[in-house]
Amino acid sequence: MSYGDLAGKTVLVTGATNGIGLVTARELANRGARVTIVGRDAAKTERVAREVNAVDTILADLSELSQVRRAAAEFAGKHSTLDVLINNAGAFYSARQESREGIEVTWALNHLAPFLLTQELLPLLRAAAGARVITVASAAHGMGRIRFDDPEFRTGYSGWAAYSQSKLANILFARELARREPGLLSNSLHPGMVRSGFAHNNGGAASLLWGVIDRFAISPEDGAKTTVHLATEGGDGITGRYYSNSRDTPPAPQALDDGAAARLWTLSERYVGGAVLAG
Repeated sequence: MSYGDLAGKTVLVTGATNGIGLVTARELANRGARVTIVGRDAAKTERVAREVNAVDTILADLSELSQVRRAAAEFAGKHSTLDVLINNAGAFYSARQESREGIEVTWALNHLAPFLLTQELLPLLRAAAGARVITVASAAHGMGRIRFDDPEFRTGYSGWAAYSQSKLANILFARELARREPGLLSNSLHPGMVRSGFAHNNGGAASLLWGVIDRFAISPEDGAKTTVHLATEGGDGITGRYYSNSRDTPPAPQALDDGAAARLWTLSERYVGGAVLAG
């Protein structure tokens, strides 16, 4: 079934108040979808909702698992099905930070949040015929490895290593979800190097560096194309794959490790179940 016409389809987009998330929400709403956006800042989220013609908003800091659960419950309280879930929210942190729950924020926001949000919304996804879960990863996964003994980088923190690990985790999660939920279509993607203010939250030299990179980056409109492709005409019947430039693309070898994907799933379940505590 093609989703080219999204009329009446229910869509949830995280990280939708800026960059490719905003463009994605707007494009899907323009195709008739009933889009709900998730953001952290109330005024900005409401403004963007009007701009993209979203039908609803959810306020949540997705780096906190308690707020992820609340966001999912809020959405489930208003909807009985979910046709498309787009796990788009993510960030880069040059210096190590922890959430109020004591979890390193790159790991919490970029990986645990989409893992938990998807888990919490599975009943709604299962209730929609051919539902799609789209997780925005990055080509940076090619330089990543999962530090199963220290995924929060309590020792030897590197912003780039933490980010690359989280993007590898995104692809492994999408593949394992596809294996565990054959009734869903679960895919991940690389949006490209997008000019969206990404990583400017770090200030100092990091912001200056990303400002230079932005001069050579693609627009958010171009960066959102692969996400929109997977949410609409692309990916019919295809699951567990990684896309770039709207094409099914082989990821790095470590992203094809099914054993690592299963191990990551188990580790993630321990986190969202509260078994892993801050040390």
